[in-house]
Amino acid sequence: MSEREADAQLVARVQQGDKQAFDLLVVKYQRKIQRLLSRMLRDQSDIDDVMQEAFIKAYRALPQFRGESAFYTWLYRIAINTARNWITSQGRRPSSPSLNQTDDGETFDEIDNLTDNNTPESVLASHEIANTVNAVIEQLPVELRTAIVLREIDGLSYEEIAETMDCPIGTVRSRIFRAREAIAAKLRPMLDTHGDRRW
Repeated sequence: MSEREADAQLVARVQQGDKQAFDLLVVKYQRKIQRLLSRMLRDQSDIDDVMQEAFIKAYRALPQFRGESAFYTWLYRIAINTARNWITSQGRRPSSPSLNQTDDGETFDEIDNLTDNNTPESVLASHEIANTVNAVIEQLPVELRTAIVLREIDGLSYEEIAETMDCPIGTVRSRIFRAREAIAAKLRPMLDTHGDRRW
């Protein structure tokens, strides 16, 4: 059974009044939603509040969920929209903590460390590159940041990102391209210094 089919079964159970099935969906996706929101909001308490509100909205909207998209895509869209509404209502600027701070093992630092037979110089270079990538991602506009994180960290397809962000697939491709260009522009001088590394 695929992930989507398993989610569809849980959704059907929720729609029939099984609250425990929704608890299973929350447990399954809360870390991913928290990770997504942590790239849009600064404070952990804000992240927790918005995540709770997003799950409440999802629970209330589940009777209308028809399964035309994957459940997690639908849930991500609710979480992103809830965060945007919260940011607007607070009059705050969206932020993103460093990707180094996530606890899911999906950071640029740890990806570089998979080849741990490097010299101290190359390990230092890897950390510098990771810090640069993290800093660039943190400074991107929220639309670009969300698109690149959904693609490169969460592994969503362009179609899924388009559904999640509620925009045409061409817009998704443009946002990801622009985010990658911003990262590459900052990395090029570093990679010229370290000739053995390529972008």
